[in-house]
Amino acid sequence: MALDLAFVRSQFPALADGFAYFDNAGGSLVLGNVADRVRDYLLTTSVQTGASYPQSRRAVERLSEARARIALMLNAARPEEIVLGPSTTVLFQWLAHAMEGQLQPGDEIVVTDFDHESNIGPWRALEKRGIVIKTWSLDPDTLTVDLDALDRLMGPRTRLVAVTHTSNILGTINPVAEIAKRVHARGAAIAVDAVAYAPHRAVDVQAWDVDYYVFSFYKTYGPHFAVMYGKHDRLLELDGLYHYFYGRDKVPAKLEPGNANYELAWGAAGIVDYLDALGGGTGDRAAITRAFDAIAVQEESLSERLLGYLNGRNDVRIVGHRAGDAALRVPTIAFKLDGRHSDAIVRDVDAAAVGIRFGDFHSRRLVEHLGLAADGGVVRVSMVHYNTLEEVDRLVAALDRALH
Repeated sequence: MALDLAFVRSQFPALADGFAYFDNAGGSLVLGNVADRVRDYLLTTSVQTGASYPQSRRAVERLSEARARIALMLNAARPEEIVLGPSTTVLFQWLAHAMEGQLQPGDEIVVTDFDHESNIGPWRALEKRGIVIKTWSLDPDTLTVDLDALDRLMGPRTRLVAVTHTSNILGTINPVAEIAKRVHARGAAIAVDAVAYAPHRAVDVQAWDVDYYVFSFYKTYGPHFAVMYGKHDRLLELDGLYHYFYGRDKVPAKLEPGNANYELAWGAAGIVDYLDALGGGTGDRAAITRAFDAIAVQEESLSERLLGYLNGRNDVRIVGHRAGDAALRVPTIAFKLDGRHSDAIVRDVDAAAVGIRFGDFHSRRLVEHLGLAADGGVVRVSMVHYNTLEEVDRLVAALDRALH
């Protein structure tokens, strides 16, 4: 189905200011219905759960409904597999802490040098407990993952592989289902950072057979809040992070210290309502899939328009796939200009009421591995489905002025 762009843009009030928002991988705009839900919760249901009075029972019902809606968005098998928390960074830190009881000195964890640091640092911190950390590196020439190299890294003591679904610099979609298959063949678990993937494509944790899958709602059209999916049996194995009387079987509560943020959970469920409306309003997974299919078509057109311009210059290095094929990449496009500081280019574009960004985007190991850290790192343009071709043309015109 075709994307109704007029409807889409009407759902994001911030777009009324006329600014072209191309820093969406840093944080997307928020849906109006999400903000409305947060406000409504705070003003009508701001009580603690667990009591017998009606308002408390309603709060319980709303939190349960929100968790179920988010489970539908991820295609989790059950709502209890949905763990809510402040951010992806914090959720990975919680997960690493909760796994400590399963790990013994000499056990191995494989991390990458192409992830956001959120899915690297917490695992590397376990080295102090005698955990052996191995690094899966990106091929600097092809900028793609080598699955055979991962096979060589894993051994009988590999307990976990931590990997990104999509790089927040390259925009490349990694074959998570195939990676999970290889990891499980070695008896290990897989933890996936999906922050750069979830805003762009339908998530299906069951189809991919991942063990842990984490992303932030504030990059997926919602509030500053995040979700971690975990297979139910995996969550049962984790150490509790809450009070001692939260037993091992009390999931997800034992992994949400201090309780989930109720109003943000209720607000985040509005993302699912939006996707459902975008996909025909049938209230099921099919609607979400249809919505993201339409999103992918729109985003591919945006990528092709910008990449067409960048490919036409002989002084620009595109970092990642040079085509906009939605099967290979999301519309997060990074580049480097010969002999120019990335920050100067971005500041020139600012003047055109177009927002892009420069730096390493907390994927410093990747930027350094590729030799791109100098002169302000890379320029990144990160688009989403509510952006338009006309906005891309504005960006291209601003870049053209900045690069001459």
